[in-house]
Amino acid sequence: MSRHTTELVVFILLFLLVSGMGFVASRWRRPNDLASLHEWGLGGRSFGSWITWFLVGGDLYTAYTFVAVPALVFSSGALGFYALPYTVVVYPLVFLVLARMWSVSHVHGFVTPADFVRARFGSPTLALAIAITGLVATMPYIALQLVGIEAVLKAMGITGHLPIIIAFAILAAYTYQSGLRAPALIAFVKDALIYIVILVAVLYIPARLGGWGAIFDAAGQKFAATPAPGDGVILNGGNQVQYVTLAFGSALALFLYPHSLTGVLASKNRNVIKRNMSALPAYSFLLGLIALLGFMAIAAGTKPVVGANGKPDTNTIVPMLFDQMFPDWFTGVAYAAVGIGALVPAAIMSIAAANLFTRNIYREYLNKNASDAQEAKVSKLVSLVVKVGAVLCILLLDPQFSIDLQLIGGVIILQTLPAVALGLYTRWFHKGGLIAGWAAGLAAGMWMLYLIPNPASGKAHFGGSAFGLQNLGFDTTMTIYAGFLALAVNLVVAVLATLAFRAAKVAEGEDGTRRRDYFADEGDPDVKDLDLAGSH
Repeated sequence: MSRHTTELVVFILLFLLVSGMGFVASRWRRPNDLASLHEWGLGGRSFGSWITWFLVGGDLYTAYTFVAVPALVFSSGALGFYALPYTVVVYPLVFLVLARMWSVSHVHGFVTPADFVRARFGSPTLALAIAITGLVATMPYIALQLVGIEAVLKAMGITGHLPIIIAFAILAAYTYQSGLRAPALIAFVKDALIYIVILVAVLYIPARLGGWGAIFDAAGQKFAATPAPGDGVILNGGNQVQYVTLAFGSALALFLYPHSLTGVLASKNRNVIKRNMSALPAYSFLLGLIALLGFMAIAAGTKPVVGANGKPDTNTIVPMLFDQMFPDWFTGVAYAAVGIGALVPAAIMSIAAANLFTRNIYREYLNKNASDAQEAKVSKLVSLVVKVGAVLCILLLDPQFSIDLQLIGGVIILQTLPAVALGLYTRWFHKGGLIAGWAAGLAAGMWMLYLIPNPASGKAHFGGSAFGLQNLGFDTTMTIYAGFLALAVNLVVAVLATLAFRAAKVAEGEDGTRRRDYFADEGDPDVKDLDLAGSH
């Protein structure tokens, strides 16, 4: 480890800096009282355009961006670039949806998407299903952030679980104390470091490797020599459907995650949301540059760290590239960017998951008369438990690439789309139909994920999200995103079940009525006549 002393010192100093900021954040922007879920879990719903831009950007562009996407490009080539069209497509898709969700939540005090579903369809059971789905889908996403920190530590020669436990404890401590204000403040440093590191990398590394032509030639030669049919610098007939459905399905899933909505609901008005949805695609340009690090690693002959099991850990390819190409002090800065890039979203995700439990399980079923202070206390405690669950995801799933953790979560969270996203615009679906569709979609998704193997570890199940169409009887080697098929099953079942409930004249709300609540946010007609089946 002596060879990495400078890197480690720089990494620790920057890590301690942002940790200190996390603790100080409890006094940032003078909160009235952190013993309130609106203050602790949503930052007082007071963040303006700049803070929201860094917060949401720091929430969405994570260790997954820095570690997992280049690792997939390094191993599979063009398929790894699916993240680019998905982040380009997502913002137009959610532009109006998120503004509408903010307005509804602002007027009625909703903290989670399950709060909205509870009021919209008058069904605590459906709201519970949405809450549990959000919790389960968030676990592997947090685990992905821990994988990012672990990859950096391995590149510095640090093994074992103790460093991760220490980082986890610090993260848990300042999240517990400061709530959403901690990642919001740290996000400024995180994004600044990432922009600096990536801009230096895309200018400096290609110059050392002989230019972009040499980099793409080296990648082409590598993939031409591998027996895998799905890799290459361009897509082929076997993976084009997977690429398209993965990009589109991921775009649909992104803002269904509780943590994505948490960052949005913390904004102070609708205009902040609209400005951010217009500006956030700037991160997509950065994402494209980050993905190219996978090809740079091929051209540089970078080798990943070999684990204790004797197998290479592909997740370490970017940290090892930085170690190989940069001077020690700047490698330390790059490592800190990855590590901090994991802490910010992990904090937001744990807060969002805790809010789900508190509002839609604890308050709904355990303590209906919970005070603001009780809600905040329960959320703080649950945010700690959620991080432990994320560590278990790493130990139990053991995926080939860390990106699989996020993809598995995506398959799960997509099943909330009919109730949450479509529910913002229509109450045509019956609550029973939505529950049936949700259950069918999850069952189909889990079945498909179970059938997907993991060649790297030798395990036969849960190896990713590329479902082979031959499993459905088709004579083809093509694959498709499992989440896309699962959502299709969900929608078909929801429609058929709704028609059946309508024919049987089953009551729709908890009181069998369709009570209409009229409200408007600053005269906005977009949400003026939204039906709510009952009050939360």
